[in-house]
Amino acid sequence: MIVALIVACEIGFWVLLAAGLAFRYLLKMPRTGLALLLCEPVLEVVLLVATALDLKNGAQPDWTHGLAALYIGYTAGHGHRTVKWLDGHAAHRLGGAPKLLGPPRYGTARARHETRLWLGTLAGAAVATALLQLAVWYVGDPGRVTSLEDWRLTAWRIAGIHGLVALAYWIWPKKAPAGAVEAGGADRERAGR
Repeated sequence: MIVALIVACEIGFWVLLAAGLAFRYLLKMPRTGLALLLCEPVLEVVLLVATALDLKNGAQPDWTHGLAALYIGYTAGHGHRTVKWLDGHAAHRLGGAPKLLGPPRYGTARARHETRLWLGTLAGAAVATALLQLAVWYVGDPGRVTSLEDWRLTAWRIAGIHGLVALAYWIWPKKAPAGAVEAGGADRERAGR
């Protein structure tokens, strides 16, 4: 049941996102579009409540409950950035706004960008860990919560690997090809925030 709900939440995320952007830019109803986009977090609340009810009804805590916590954590850490990025592209394609600058490609600017992405992953791992710890306390039986405790480690492994990738951009910054100047320099850095 939980896996099906995770899939339904993911589909719901994209449906709400498409509807919100369509209302904002195609139908010229920005308030309605914004209201639809602001409904996105409701999906995570539904998933959280369903997971808690599943555990309350005596379900054996397993990988599906851990995956639900990671999904909610990912959405908390990266959902806003994803919506903002897609909104910018929709504004350009459908609303006549200037084209978005991509992330910086070279040097310190790229390292800062990767670090900001990693901070989102770190926030997601913290949210997932908090939800998993609450689930452990909620179940209250040390013999039944081993899989939930394993998912906490998985969240931090993911954050650690992503942190190493971000650190690599600081240690070995990618250099621009000879004679190439990256357009937008400081503007690109501000746009990436």
